[in-house]
Amino acid sequence: MTTLDRALNWRPSTPFFYGWLVLGVCAMGAFAATSVAGVVLGGIQGLIVEGTGWKRSTIGLTAAVGVWGSGLSAPCLGQLADRYGPRLLMPLGTLLLGLALLALGGVHSVWIFFLLAVLARAISQPLLLGVVPRTVAVHFFRRKRNMALACIGMFRPLSAAVLIQLIAVIALAYDWRVAFQCIGILSLLFTLPMLLIIRRRPEDIGLQPDGEPDAGRVDVQRDRVLATGSAPTAHAWSAREALRTQAFWLIAMTTFLSVTSEAAIGFNMVPYLHEQANLSTVQAARILSLSTLLAITSLGWGYMADKFNPRRCMIVAMLCAAGIVWFLFTVRSVLPAYLCGIAWGVINSAQVLIYMLLAQYFGQSSYGAITGALRPFEAGGLGLGQSLGAILYDVTGSYRGLLWVALVAHLLAALLMLLARAPETPRPASRRDPILS
Repeated sequence: MTTLDRALNWRPSTPFFYGWLVLGVCAMGAFAATSVAGVVLGGIQGLIVEGTGWKRSTIGLTAAVGVWGSGLSAPCLGQLADRYGPRLLMPLGTLLLGLALLALGGVHSVWIFFLLAVLARAISQPLLLGVVPRTVAVHFFRRKRNMALACIGMFRPLSAAVLIQLIAVIALAYDWRVAFQCIGILSLLFTLPMLLIIRRRPEDIGLQPDGEPDAGRVDVQRDRVLATGSAPTAHAWSAREALRTQAFWLIAMTTFLSVTSEAAIGFNMVPYLHEQANLSTVQAARILSLSTLLAITSLGWGYMADKFNPRRCMIVAMLCAAGIVWFLFTVRSVLPAYLCGIAWGVINSAQVLIYMLLAQYFGQSSYGAITGALRPFEAGGLGLGQSLGAILYDVTGSYRGLLWVALVAHLLAALLMLLARAPETPRPASRRDPILS
């Protein structure tokens, strides 16, 4: 074995299951990738506009196109994750992102800024925030899979809450370009630990999912939850088979409706509370920040999914979201606004249940390709939601139309999730179909 082989095969010994260390390294990549996420660009757009004179609509368009770009790249990158694993893909993501952020630090042309930010988001979102990290979690965990996926879902909003403040501090002392350069250097530094620590699956290093000491103790049929009432199977679903099921398309439409309405409410919460509830912009922004920080409650959803099934939890979450939107109609003061923001943060973190449900229904063999196929629905809803409120406000002069759309969308999402029951195992003949991996 050469020195290079020994270096690549080296891994640190840990007093806990190695998969948790892998998730910790995934959190590093998520932190860097969130710097070009829409929530961060929206939070620092004032700093960019003040320093450049560019239009705010340019920043908004950059965020939206970046989201849609990630939706286009995710299916391909999901298949690559299944075929080659995350060990090369995730370090490649931090490397490319770091170079893009360093280049952003020297940008003075709005079109170059647009191009670099869109490319950085389109590449880094699937590689460092979405498809690939979730694939890692599904391979390393089975009994604790829902909790691991909840952690992955928590990384982006918590990173956003830190990055908005961090970039603002650096921008006030120096410039927003310097802030992007600093994060770019961090992203490049993250490449080495990702290359050394991340593995495709625990079996590659002599371990079992969840750290089980013996392969015989691993329940290989955990990919189907007992609460569904159907007999669990060990069938290795391919992406082709999954996309032929009614369950996948019902989940996809649920994702589109829920993400669209949640993005629309979140993106317009500050101006709505300022205009309708008579709050100052500062008060409304604090409520939004608190709501974002409550992404940590995704861990609670992971616990609830283990107890009651992700599908049932998702139905409850969509109905609660509809109730919160209804309550928004009545908010006219600070205390109800804070209560609404807290409730919205808790419910918004339930989106992670979608990925738990996909793992439950279709297993891990083609999880990257299946979640990659779902990403266009999520990205499309996110981009539409960020522009929907402004469009309806311009047409009607009020946010009430947006609230009605969000209310109906959440009720429809709950109905679709009610119909999205576990799919039947394909007939043996269908197994001759090629697996998209």
